[in-house]
Amino acid sequence: MLSGSGRTDQWLPAAPCTPAACVVPAATPVARPRRALRLLAAVLLMLAGAVLALAARGLGTARRIRLVSVWSRLLLRALGVRVEVRQGFAFLAGSATGLRIAPAARDASAERRAGPAVPGSRAVSATDAGVCGAAPLFVANHVSWLDPLVMAAVLPCRLLAKREVLAWPVVGGLAAGSGALFIDRDRLSMLPGAVAGVAGALAQGHPVAAFPEGTTWCGREMGAFRPAVFQAALDAGAPVRPVAIRYLDAYRAPATGPAFVGDDTLLASIRRVVAVRRLTVEVTLLPQVAAHDRRTLAWAAESAVASVVVAPAGHRVPAAA
Repeated sequence: MLSGSGRTDQWLPAAPCTPAACVVPAATPVARPRRALRLLAAVLLMLAGAVLALAARGLGTARRIRLVSVWSRLLLRALGVRVEVRQGFAFLAGSATGLRIAPAARDASAERRAGPAVPGSRAVSATDAGVCGAAPLFVANHVSWLDPLVMAAVLPCRLLAKREVLAWPVVGGLAAGSGALFIDRDRLSMLPGAVAGVAGALAQGHPVAAFPEGTTWCGREMGAFRPAVFQAALDAGAPVRPVAIRYLDAYRAPATGPAFVGDDTLLASIRRVVAVRRLTVEVTLLPQVAAHDRRTLAWAAESAVASVVVAPAGHRVPAAA
C-alpha cells in the first residue's frame, strides 16, 4: 500500500503532519453514488492514460507535455476538483507568515542534506535569468498526490518526481511516458546527476515543476525549501517562479482532506478527495525570484509561497525549522 510522507530517508526531511492530527473529514460529504461515479471516471481515465503514455513515448517532449496537461485537467475534473488560477504578490518584508528563517540562521546540516553542488556550477545574476531562452523552474509547496496533476494542468511542464513512483502500478508508466524527471532519494550520490538533468531540461526550453520541501505537509504550514533543485536554475540561467497551492472546501475554508501525510495511504486519501463537496485547488502564481546562490534563492521562493499558504494560527503540530 502506498503511504504518505511518514517514511524517513537518510537525508530526506520528515514533516510533523499526520492524518490523526491534521486531517479533518468533509463536514457535508457528497452522496455515495456520486463518490462512486467519481472513482469510476478516475479509474477509466487512469487506464486510458496508461495507453496514452505508451503511445506518447514516440512523441517529442513538447507534445508529451501538452498531452499530459490535457489529461491532468480531465482527471482533476473527474475527481471533482476545481482549479482556480490567480496572480499573487510576494511580500517578503512585513509579513508575519511570509518571511521565513533566513539561510544564514538555518542549521548548516540542512545544506549538507541538500547534497553537493554539481561540478562546474555557476551563479547568475537576477538580470541573467532566462536570457538564453531557458524555461522557468516552477517550485511549489507540497500537500497532496494531487499536486503534480495540478501543476501539469495549470503550467504545462515536466515534473520532478521521486524514483519510487516508477514502481507504482499504472502511475509509474504514466510518469515515465509523460517525460517526468526522477530523483533517487535513497542515494545522495545521485543528486548531482538529477540536478544536471533538470538543468538540461530547462536549458532545452522545457519548464520543470518541483516540490523542494521533499515531503508533504497538511497545507496549514510548510517545510523549508531544500536548495538542491535551485542549483539547476542557476546552472541553466533559468527564471524561478514560486507557486502556492491551497485546497479549499465549499465554504472557501482550507480543506485538509486532500492532504497525503504521515502514515496515510493513497486509497484513504482518494476516498477523502472524492467525498469533498466543491473541492477547489487555488493556484497562485507568484512573481519571479532571483539570487546569486541556491540557498538564498530557495529562501526567497519559500518565503513567497509561505506568504500565501501558511495559516497564522491554524497548525497545532510543531513547524520544521
